[in-house]
Amino acid sequence: MRKLFSGTIGSVLFFAIVGCAVYFGNVELQSYWGRQAVADTGLEIHRLEDALAKAKSENKLVFVDVSAIWCGTCRRLDNEVFSNEEVKKVLNERFVFSRLEYEEEEGQKFIRERNVEGFPNLWVLDSDGNNIKRLRVMFDPKKFADQLKVF
Repeated sequence: MRKLFSGTIGSVLFFAIVGCAVYFGNVELQSYWGRQAVADTGLEIHRLEDALAKAKSENKLVFVDVSAIWCGTCRRLDNEVFSNEEVKKVLNERFVFSRLEYEEEEGQKFIRERNVEGFPNLWVLDSDGNNIKRLRVMFDPKKFADQLKVF
């Protein structure tokens, strides 16, 4: 084993293996924290198709959060904004909440169809799936709730 990692090629191989382990370990850790942050919001999350149907039957709009589970900014939004009681109240009263993950087919389709760039990306849709507005990402829960109250 020691001979395998001796010399220039061995050193490169060693650092490549260590680099990959660190990278994939970090992705897993970030994803774990992301899943925890989503769960801690307490929001009922719907697939987009289901959110549209529910919005139609309840005469509501659809709030779409396009995120990546490993995204630190998305996790901050979950922890600081979506976990806020006032924000949750406004979301639940006026919207059906749909979170689309970047790495899932449903998220990829939405991203392609609407030319979404970056995370998080927040949208308000009517119950037919038409764009009403793309929202600004902000981390002040009061300002965020106020932004939602115009709908």
